[in-house]
Formats: sequence, C-alpha cells, structure tokens
Amino acid sequence: MSRNLFLIMATSLLSMSSQAAPALPTITPDNPFYAASTLPYQLPPFDRIKDADYAPAFADGMRQQLTEMRAIADNSAKPTFDNTLVAMERSGRLLNRVSEVFFNLSGTNTNPVMQALERDLAPKLSAHRDAIQLDGKLYARIDKLYEQRTTLALDPQSLRLLERVHTDFVRAGAPLPLASQQKLRDMNSQLASLATTFSQNVLNEINASAITVDTRAELDGLSDNAIAAAALAAKVRGLDGKYVLALVNTTGQPPASSLTNRALRQRLYDASTIRGSRGGEFDNRAIVLQLASLRADRAALLGYPSHAAYVLQEETAKNPAAVNQLLARLAPPAVANARVEGDAIQKIIDAEKGGFKLAAADWTFYTEKVRKARFDFDETQLRPYFELESVLQNGVFFAANKLYGLTFKERKDLPVYDPSVRVFEVFDADGKPLALFLADMYARSSKRGGAWMNSYVEQSDLFGTRPVVANHLNIPQPPDGEPTLLTFDEVTTAFHEFGHALHGMMSNVRYPTFSGTSVPRDFVEFPSQVNEMWSVWPEVLANYAKHYQTGAPMPKALLDKVLATRTFNEGFRTTEYLKAALIDQQWHQLGAGNMPTDVLAFEAEALKKAGVDYAPVPPRYRSTYFSHVFAGGYSAGYYAYIWSEVLDADTVEWFKEHGGLTRKNGDWFRQTLLSRGGSVDAMQLFRDFRGRDAKIEPLLVRRGLTAP
Repeated sequence: MSRNLFLIMATSLLSMSSQAAPALPTITPDNPFYAASTLPYQLPPFDRIKDADYAPAFADGMRQQLTEMRAIADNSAKPTFDNTLVAMERSGRLLNRVSEVFFNLSGTNTNPVMQALERDLAPKLSAHRDAIQLDGKLYARIDKLYEQRTTLALDPQSLRLLERVHTDFVRAGAPLPLASQQKLRDMNSQLASLATTFSQNVLNEINASAITVDTRAELDGLSDNAIAAAALAAKVRGLDGKYVLALVNTTGQPPASSLTNRALRQRLYDASTIRGSRGGEFDNRAIVLQLASLRADRAALLGYPSHAAYVLQEETAKNPAAVNQLLARLAPPAVANARVEGDAIQKIIDAEKGGFKLAAADWTFYTEKVRKARFDFDETQLRPYFELESVLQNGVFFAANKLYGLTFKERKDLPVYDPSVRVFEVFDADGKPLALFLADMYARSSKRGGAWMNSYVEQSDLFGTRPVVANHLNIPQPPDGEPTLLTFDEVTTAFHEFGHALHGMMSNVRYPTFSGTSVPRDFVEFPSQVNEMWSVWPEVLANYAKHYQTGAPMPKALLDKVLATRTFNEGFRTTEYLKAALIDQQWHQLGAGNMPTDVLAFEAEALKKAGVDYAPVPPRYRSTYFSHVFAGGYSAGYYAYIWSEVLDADTVEWFKEHGGLTRKNGDWFRQTLLSRGGSVDAMQLFRDFRGRDAKIEPLLVRRGLTAP
C-alpha cells in the first residue's frame, strides 16, 4: 500500500466495519489487471487493455484491499511492525495496478468512456481511502506502535515508515470523533468529484478554444513546419483548407512569438485567458469557489487555519509564513526587471511606428525583436539544431550516460498505448537492467496540456520490482516525413522531465511508500531542475545541437549567443510564474467562511495586493485553468518550483565547483539523493549531498534579482 496509492483521489463505498460488505463483481483471469504483468519490468499490457477492463478491476481491487486491511485491523495478535505496517504496504496490489494505468492514461490518452468512469470513480475512491484511514481499530494498532517506536529496534527506513503512516492517519482525521469523521468523508467525496470535473473541463475547453484561421497569409511568421502542423490539425477537425492553432495549457501560446499578425496574436491571447470563465458547460468559476471553500472547511475541521497551513506542514517550507516571505522577497525585483524589459519592447514598437502600447499579446513577439537587436540572434535560428531525436539520444541520454553510466536500448517489441510512444530499456553502468522509460512526446486532443513524469511500476525491494516510468511532453506533431524541430523551451523541458524520470529510475528503497519521487512537493522539482543544467553544458550541447539537414554542429558564435541570453527575459519569466504562485497561495490561505464570490475579481485583487499587477505580463495560469492546484497535487504548492530552485541553483554551483559532467559527481548525487526517494528527510538528503544547508544567493544571481 504505497503512499502514492493513498494520494490517488481515493475510495470505495465499502465500510471497514465488521459488517459484511456488499458483493462486488470479481474480475476474471482474462482481465489484464488480474495479476501482475508478465512483460519485462511488469510493463502494463497496453495492447490487451480495453475500457471495459477498468471498472471490474477497480471494484475488485477495492474489495480486496479492504479485506486485507480488515484482517490487519482484526488481528488478535499484538501489533508488530511486520503484522501491521509491512502488511499494509503489501495490501492493494490489484488496486495499485489498475490505478496506475487508468489515472496515467486518463491524462495522456483519454476518451469519453474513461472520462465518465473517472467521474464515477472519484467519490468511490475517496471513500475507499477514508474507509482505511478513518478505521479506529487499524489506527489503534498504528498508534500503539508509534508510542513504542523507540523500543522496537527498527532500522531507520522502517522507523520512518511507521512515523510516516502514523502522520498520514492523523492528518486524514483518524483521531477525530465519529461525527466529524463523517463530515470529513462527505467533504473528501465532494472534493474528489469537483477536481475531476475541473480537470476534464480544462481539457475539453482547450479543445473547444482552438483558433481557426482561414488563410495561410494570416500565419505569416510561422515556419513551414508549423503551418503544415496547423493545416493537419484543421484536417483532423474536418476543416480542410483551413488552419487550426491548438492551445496549450499555459496562458502564453507558442505561436504568438512568431505571428506577425497582431490581431491574430490578440485572438490567441484572448482565447487562452478566457478559458473556463466564458460561460457554457466547461466554465470552471463555480468549481474554483467550491474547491477553495471545501478545502478551507476541511482544514478547519482538522484543526488548521487554512488549507495552505494544512498542506505546508508536511512540506519543507513548513508554514505559509515561510512561503510568503520567499515570494515577497522575489516579487518586487522580478516585476521591476519585467518593467525594464517592457520598456525595451515599447521602444521597438515606437521605432517601428506601431502606434500602440505594449499589451500581453505582444510580449513574446517583440521580445524576439529585442533579442535580435541586442544579441543579433533570434530563437528561430535555433530550431534547425534542435531536432527531437538528436535532443533525446545525443542530449538527454548522452548526459545521463556521462553522469551515471546509463545506456539505452529501444524496445519496439513492447506494447504502447499510442503509436507515437516509444519504450527504452535502461541499463546501469554495470550492464544490469535498471528500468523501462516511456517517451510520450507529442500533443494530441486526448492528452492534457503541460509536461509531466509518471510511474507505471514503482521500484521496491519489498516486492522486487524495478521502475517503469514515463515522460510526457506536448510537442506539436509534424506531418509524416517532416522533422520535429524543438524550441529552446521544449529542449529545456525534455531535460527537466527526464530529471524526474531519473529520480524514479534510480530509486533504491525497500518500501513502495518511499519510492522514487515520493518526496515533499517542494522538493520533488529539485532533481528535475538540476538536470536542466546539462541542456546547455558545452559538451552536451555540442553533442546534440546539430543541423537536422547537414549534421553541422551549431556554430560557436550561435552557441555563445545561446549561453549569453540565458538570463534574457528573466523578469517576464519570473513574474509570470510568481503571479501564478501568489494566486495559488491567496486562494488557499483563506480561512473557512471567508470566501469571495467573484473568481476573476479576487484574482485581480490578489495580484494587486502583492504588487505584481503589471498587465503586459499575465500569470502563467489563471484560476479557471490552473490544473496544478485545482485538479493536480499542487494545491498551496505551486511555490514549490521556486522553492526547489533555491536548492537547484546551489547544486549547479556544486557541480561547477567539482568539475561538472563527471561520473564521480553523478554517482555522488545518485548515492546521497536520487536513490533514496522519501526514505530520509528531504532537507537532510540535501545536506548529505551538499554538506550544508542551501544558500539563496545563486538563485538571485541566476534570475537577475537583487536581495533587498
């Protein structure tokens, strides 16, 4: 019973009381989830999985786990670590198998049948978790062991498991009176359903908000490949002869940096920012208010002043005051830098006799002009050198080989859930099999926006399992036969997400609760951010940045400009991120009974109050499409990226001080941090690696911020 499983929006309507549970359908041996997969690394048999397989597997999986938990709770023997904690870790294998596949595919390859099942499952899975974590007899056994923990002679990882599970049960409400527990169950069920609806609305709204363009002339500025992709997107929608610009989930839309047509840029911006707040069936405003209110009410029931206080207690930040202090320190200089950048853009607009004031829809387009004027360089010069296959094989994999000795072999014999997905077997430095890595790089209408890593099989010595992990990006897929040329941001994202994958693949822990990326939210981004550094490390960049037609390396002059412009537009990048982080905190630091009634007005006031209401730089996400915090696991936690970046920037300095891209450095990072998952306190892991606490100064230098 891994902690990840508990974190799934969880639970069945079955009771863990001693009363007989109602009968549920039992899956048959021909169901692909019936037993562990026989494929290498227990890779899910994607070619055998049908939509109809999920419901019976979930029903039986919940029933089986509750039976297992009932046996633990009713055990007449005195509680021991093995008959309670280890037994709990061993429970729920069927439910874990189907959950990992279903919830991963519902994000990357969904359909109406899966979406309907997801809505149906949300309250049931929430009830299932509550049935376990609010069971008095089970909690009594855990609590008894917790009281005796100093006398049990447990090894450090086992002691940490006991403490972790006890904390999870307390935070889930196990010590509350029964009446309060029932309120909690009702709240959790509602929250699970609302988060599912929010997430599905975001995906449906993205698809419904795509921009249709009538003529090729309107797309002036886009590359031939991008125009071909827009034509293909239109054809898929039955709009032959037209062009469709599909949206991504962030406020900013990639085509805006190249489109010369200002009216079309504005259409794109308006379509993006109004998502989820324009009325209709996918409007998320009411859901945002309900989610924020229920989260605040639940926190109050559990004894916390706000949802943020509840969440942050288990993060490395520990409390809202620490988060507020960091954001307040960074926001003023970031906005000041953004205003300076905006002034430079306005000068370009005026010099071209544009006759208008800089607006948010103009920023990325004119930023490229400023970049060209200042550095004699624009991002379009880079794309021919950033071909996807080379970035992956000669960049991402190359760096992993140099650092950790890993090698990769593509496995075309293994099944996938979409033809564009690729599977690689990963071998350790000694040649032994380590993991499977799935690369799912292309955007599609069945896939949510953004980029992320997930796990299909977690490493665990308890079960003898090795990792199966996947990276998901949303790169526009070119027509057949055309190369996939990336932006610099997409290259960085590929390295970032592979940092998460490394964290999962290099896990070496006993208990699945601690496997891989099972660490605090404000620590999990740290290893992935560190891996970004290798995207511009000279040896790595020279190995993958080669012209897709000629194979010629990126000219040194262009390479020097890439490195010189790394801090360019940093005011914009930091400000758009901080705006989103502040919106998240403002929503989740509200106390019970203190909710606004107008989502957009509250958001605007929050940004004004924080002193970041500079209109040309919009928040990276607005509330109504902020999936990280209203549907994902980042509620009150979006600050985590900048919090982790403090650790990241300090770690980058360590690598530079110790010789950079070497096996010795990689092995030390792996040994002290990557391999240990959540089995040790996160900040202790950093101290084990770095030899001290992190310093903020490298971050301030990196982002061009001056400490007050």
